[in-house]
Amino acid sequence: MEEKAYLYWLMRAEFLGAVSIRKIYEYFQSFSGIFNIEERALERAGILKERQVRQLVEWKSRYPVCLEEYRKLSDQGISFVAMTEDAYPRRLLSIYDYPAGLFVRGSLPQEGPAVAVVGARGCSASGEQLAEEFARVLASNGVGIVSGLALGIDGAAHKGALEAGGNTYGILGCGVNICYPPANYRLYQEMTGHGAVISEFPPDARPLARHFPMRNRIISGLADAVLVVEAREKSGSLITAELGLEQGREIFAVPGRVTDHLSRGCNFLIQQGAHMAVSPEDILEYLGIRYQKKLVVSEKNIKRLAKKEKMVYICLDFTPKHLDEILRETRLPVSECMAVLLELELGGYVYRTANHYYGKRI
Repeated sequence: MEEKAYLYWLMRAEFLGAVSIRKIYEYFQSFSGIFNIEERALERAGILKERQVRQLVEWKSRYPVCLEEYRKLSDQGISFVAMTEDAYPRRLLSIYDYPAGLFVRGSLPQEGPAVAVVGARGCSASGEQLAEEFARVLASNGVGIVSGLALGIDGAAHKGALEAGGNTYGILGCGVNICYPPANYRLYQEMTGHGAVISEFPPDARPLARHFPMRNRIISGLADAVLVVEAREKSGSLITAELGLEQGREIFAVPGRVTDHLSRGCNFLIQQGAHMAVSPEDILEYLGIRYQKKLVVSEKNIKRLAKKEKMVYICLDFTPKHLDEILRETRLPVSECMAVLLELELGGYVYRTANHYYGKRI
C-alpha cells in the first residue's frame, strides 16, 4: 500500500510521463526509493532532465496531500492498480509506453480475447448500426469490447456489447470519476458492472484535448485487434490504428463507398494492408473463435408487409433518405407515407434519424 501511495504521488506529477516513471522505477527498484533518493543521485541516474530533477525534488512537498487523495480513492469506488501488480493487464505490459498505474471503476480485463472498436464521432446512422452489431456479435462470442466512450462509433460499440451481456471497457481522457461526454452517462454507469471505465489520469483530471491521443495507445494496447468502422482521412481513429500496428495488433476496417468522406479513412487502411471486415466472422476467424451466428447485411423478409409498406420499404436504402425523396419516389400523400414509415419503424424494418431521414435497418 505504501509503494502504491508513492506511485500515486509520482503519477500526480504532470511533468513526468509514463516512460520516465517506468525508467526511474527500474533504476531505483522501488517507488519509495525514488521519493527518498537525494537530488544528486537523481542527476547521476541520467534519466530525467535537469529541470525535471528540480521539479521532482520540489514535488516531494506535495506528498502529504497526494497521500490523503490516495486514501480517499476507495470511498469514490475507484481502484488504483500499479504496473507491478498481478491485476495489471498483461497485454498493456507488452507496449513500450504503458501507464505506470491505472485508475479503474469496475474490473480490469485479463484473459480472453478483446477487440478495440473505434470510429468517427460524427458517424452516419448506418455506421452506428454496424458498430453496434459488430460489437454485439463479438461480445456474444466472448470477446471483450474496448473503446473510448466517445459519441458516435465508440458509444455504439459499448452499447452493442452491453446488449449482448458482454464486457466492455471505456478508456477515458479524463479522471474516471468524470463521464465525458455527459451524453454517454448511462453507458458509463452500466459498464462499471460489465467491464470498466479506465484512465491513467487521476480523479478530477479534466478532459483536455492533449489527453485523448495519449489514451488511444491504451485502447489499442488492451486489445488483440483494432476494428475501424468509419473514419475520415485524418482522425483519431487512424491514430489508434497506427498505434495498434506499432504494438503488433491486427487492424481491421469496414469498407465503404469511395465517395463517402466517412469511409476514406477505412478505405485508406485497407489500401495500406489492413484486413477488410465485412462481418464479425472475419474478426472471430482471426481470433480462432467458432462463429455462432453470421451477420448478413441484406433485405429483411418483406413478404408479410402490406402493398404500400412494401413499396416504401423497397425505395429505401441502408443510407438514410429524406422524407421528400421518399414522397417523390412513392407518390404517396404525406400523411399516408408518414403512417407507413411509422409502421415499418415499429416493425423493426427501418430506422429514423433527425430531420426526417429514414433508412433500412441492418
